[in-house]
Parts: sequence; C-alpha cells; structure tokens
Amino acid sequence: MLTLYDIIMRTIVDIPEEMVRRVDSLSQASGLSRAEMIRRALADYLAAHTPANQDVFGLWSSRTLGGRAYEDKLRDEWGSQ
Repeated sequence: MLTLYDIIMRTIVDIPEEMVRRVDSLSQASGLSRAEMIRRALADYLAAHTPANQDVFGLWSSRTLGGRAYEDKLRDEWGSQ
C-alpha cells in the first residue's frame, strides 16, 4: 500500500479493453481502486522478475584472492611491461 512518503508518477498506458473490464471486475470484488490493482500487479511482476540478492552478492566468494590483493596483482602486471 502506498503511503504519503511514496513518490507517485502518473503515466498513460494503453491497456486492451478486455483487460480493463477484468481489472474493473476484480476491483469491484476486492474494494480496491483500478489504480491500486494495477500498482499491485506491477509490483508482483517486478518482484517475480528481479534477481534475488544471492544472484548479485557473493560473486567473489569462490576466489582465492581478496578484492584488494587482486587489484594489486593486476597493477603489478601493468608495471612490469
């Protein structure tokens, strides 16, 4: 649910008429506005298609050298040429 502290951007999106009818039907049944239904659907989509943190963090864990030691090794190679 959005709060007063959320930044909201208005946008225009072309949605097929049948989809609008289905959203309106769900909106009436749930007591939520059409905008809230679309916000929730978009949030669910983004959550399902955003990589989890474990896909990003820990990428260096299989390396034997730490990040700083690796950088130093690379710089040593540059200096020897």
